[in-house]
Amino acid sequence: MADTTWPLCSFSGSVATQGQGATKPRAMEAAGKSVCVTGAGGFIASWLVKLLLSRGQYVVRGTVRDPGASKNAHLKALEGAGERLQLLKTDLLDYNSVSSAIAGCEGVFHVASPVPSSRSSNPEVEVIGPAVTGTTNVLKACYEAKVRRVVVVSSVAAVLSNPNWPKGKPFDEDCWSDEEYCKKNEDWYYLSKTLAEREAFAYAAKTGLDVVTFCPALVLGPLMQPTINSSSKILFNYFKGDRETVENRLRNIVDVRDVADALLLLYEKPEASGRYICSSPPIKVSDMINILKNLYPTYPYPKNFEEVEEVSVYSFEKLQKLGWTFRPVEETLRGSVESYKAFGFLN
Repeated sequence: MADTTWPLCSFSGSVATQGQGATKPRAMEAAGKSVCVTGAGGFIASWLVKLLLSRGQYVVRGTVRDPGASKNAHLKALEGAGERLQLLKTDLLDYNSVSSAIAGCEGVFHVASPVPSSRSSNPEVEVIGPAVTGTTNVLKACYEAKVRRVVVVSSVAAVLSNPNWPKGKPFDEDCWSDEEYCKKNEDWYYLSKTLAEREAFAYAAKTGLDVVTFCPALVLGPLMQPTINSSSKILFNYFKGDRETVENRLRNIVDVRDVADALLLLYEKPEASGRYICSSPPIKVSDMINILKNLYPTYPYPKNFEEVEEVSVYSFEKLQKLGWTFRPVEETLRGSVESYKAFGFLN
C-alpha cells in the first residue's frame, strides 16, 4: 500500500524555496539526471528517494504537501539531499502544478496514492476520483515533458480481487481485479488502484508514452518517516495486546528496501515493460508471530489463530527475471520492529 499523499508548486531544495516558474538552481541542474518522485515523504517513496540519492547520478524532485513540514525532515537529512534533492509543494489534482514539477525530468516515479484510513462515505470523491485524476495528470505531464519512462506504483489490490481466476493458480500479471466485484464488495481502494493502473496503460497505448506499472504485496520494513503508515499498521497491531485471536491467513510480504530496488530496476532496465508483481513467498501469520516471539519475546502477541480458507499466492517470477532479489522475512520483521522502537512507538 502506498501512503495518502496529495501533495501546491514551489521548489524547496533541502532549505531554499523558489516561486512557481522559477528556474532550477544551476548546481542542481548540473548534478545529474532529474527524476521526479510523487508523494516523496511516504513510506515507499522515502526509501526510493534515499536510493536515488545514493546513486550519485540523479537529481531528485519530490512532490510533498508541505516542503517545510517536520514530517519531511528525514528527506532533507539524507546524504546528498543538500545538493541533489528538491522538495516541491504540489497538488496532483492540479495539472499545472504537476506539469511544473515534472517539466525537465528524464524519468518519473508515480508513488503517491490516496489510501482511505477507514470506510469511505464518498469513495468516488475521496478515493477513486483522486487516484485516477492524479495518475492522469502525471501521465499527461510526462508526455508533454517527453519523459523517457514513467514507473507507476499500483498494488496487488489491482490483481487479486478476481473470483474468476483459476483456484489454486498463483496470481500473475495477467490477472486483474474485477471492477464489478470490487464495487459489490465495496473494496474502493482495490477499485481505485485497478482503474488508475488501467488508465495508465490506456494512456500509454494512445500516446506511446513508456509506462511500466508495479504491483507490490504487503510492504513492511523499517520506517524512515516519523509516522506509521497503513501497511506497517498491520504488523504493528500484533504488538498491542488487544486481540487474543487473529486470522491465520497467508501474508505476502515484501521489504520496503527491496521495493525501492525493484522500482529503480524497472526504470533503468530498457527491457522492462508491462506490469510487475513484487512479493516474496507467502508466510502464515502464526509463523510471522513465532519469528517475532523469538526476536522480541516480551510483547503481548495474539495467542490463538483462526484458520481461514483464503489463499493469495503471487507469482513474482517476471520481476526476478530482471535480476530482482528479496531479503529474508526475518530481516524485514527485525528492521520493522527496530524502527518502531527507535521512533518510540514500542518500548
